[in-house]
Amino acid sequence: MKEGLLTERQKEVLRYRKKGLTQQQIADLISTSKANVCTVEKAAVENIRKAKETLEFLYTLDAAHLCTIKSGTDLLDAAKDIFSSAETLGIKVKYDTISLANRLRESNPERFRARYIREDIDVYINEDGELYFG
Repeated sequence: MKEGLLTERQKEVLRYRKKGLTQQQIADLISTSKANVCTVEKAAVENIRKAKETLEFLYTLDAAHLCTIKSGTDLLDAAKDIFSSAETLGIKVKYDTISLANRLRESNPERFRARYIREDIDVYINEDGELYFG
């Protein structure tokens, strides 16, 4: 029975990639083609993306939409906007500015270029001040 969203082969390929091996090196180790390793890795990354989207939906069920950080916004300005919006709702954010900026960047690294946001990011907050980004 399969546990989780990744097959054993996908987990194996991701472990090797995390160690810095190329797709060809992995293919040689597991006796398959580079094209197969590429396919397995791509499917694993897609499964992970879908899982993240599902979790984001789940977390935002008990959270209210706080604000939308617009493309082109500086990361530190985004943090100020989040604190200001939360204050309007009377909710204290659980993070300081640096922790918030780091959490925002780590939640969607592909949406950033240096300190600037490349795509709009919806921000949600629950009553405990926990933030979620969609």
